[in-house]
Amino acid sequence: MGLTLACAAADEGFSVTGIDVDGGRIKELSRGNLCVPGVDERKFRSGLASGRLALSTETDAVAGADIVLICVPTPLRDHAPDLSFVQDATRQVADRLRPGSLVVLESTTYPGTTDELLLPLLEEYDLRNTPKVVGGSTPEATGVAALFYGQLVDKVEVVSSCRAAELAKLLENTFRHVNVALANEIAMLCHEMGIDVWEVIDAAATKPFGFMSFYPGPGVGGHCIPLDPTYLSWQVRRMAGRQFRILEQAQDINAQMPSYAASRIGDLLNERGKAVNGAKVLVLGVSYKADVGDVRESPALRVMVQLSKRGAKVAFHDPYVDSVAVNGGVLTRTELSHRSLAASDCVAILTPHSAYDLEWIADHAALIFDSRNAYNSHHRENVVRL
Repeated sequence: MGLTLACAAADEGFSVTGIDVDGGRIKELSRGNLCVPGVDERKFRSGLASGRLALSTETDAVAGADIVLICVPTPLRDHAPDLSFVQDATRQVADRLRPGSLVVLESTTYPGTTDELLLPLLEEYDLRNTPKVVGGSTPEATGVAALFYGQLVDKVEVVSSCRAAELAKLLENTFRHVNVALANEIAMLCHEMGIDVWEVIDAAATKPFGFMSFYPGPGVGGHCIPLDPTYLSWQVRRMAGRQFRILEQAQDINAQMPSYAASRIGDLLNERGKAVNGAKVLVLGVSYKADVGDVRESPALRVMVQLSKRGAKVAFHDPYVDSVAVNGGVLTRTELSHRSLAASDCVAILTPHSAYDLEWIADHAALIFDSRNAYNSHHRENVVRL
């Protein structure tokens, strides 16, 4: 249905980008091989030839789209609707959607899905409902900047200077960095004490005293948290001649988490009589956060490097990433199948994309290291959490 609509729209003169997570299918279609049954071949070939129909695995095109059609499967699982594909696609759209664009759910589903599921996800984060902090070098500059951003977002927070605005952004990311480090250190302590860190965090969150839940993992990634606070520690050293101690300690803790995760995987293998050297480790998810294809500063890659250095045979699957660089070489995405799961000595969930069928994975994998609490309360004997 998605390709049929794309071809029909292109035939009517629209500029269309068809997006699919299946890289092989996109390659075949881009070559002119109509490998999807039931699609009008004339419209398909006309769209390609005219350039009005483009095909991609990347969702960047959403940012420039006036209309976004979501045409993903909505299967039944245990006689109940499985909306994981809809949720996954909607989150990707929400990350890139331009204000004022039209989003249509084409997938067959129950009444209320658009209002109850899509709308909250689309409104969860967008440019307009995220306050913009503005500070200028002169009152006039501040006023003009506030006037401009007031047309784009619902709330503009005016501060007294450029420096205050710059520091506010760094404080925001440093706050997250430090609290993630606290969660990571608590996770290491809990492992030593035989306590479930996820249970501890959830229990602490019940207290009405301003506690905010941050969760441990194999490290921090992306273009903000691992990098932006470094500007602040550099500035403190340059201007005050001292360390920003709490930040630099947080950086040290978060930087060691990939090695810690790799060591935990090695310990789990050893406990089962398998040396890390020569062990087959299948990593699920290599992007820096769930449901995106961005691998910048991804801790998953550093975990893979550590395992590879210890002699493990590392493979990966990620629905959004085709290949990654590890130890000077390039790894291409392996197929996620019954065979690849069963052949692995350990399956490491490092980025829990919502598209993963966790129960199916647990049914076929001998050992799973869950670094992100993907399984939550669904305890399985073969699942070990960070």
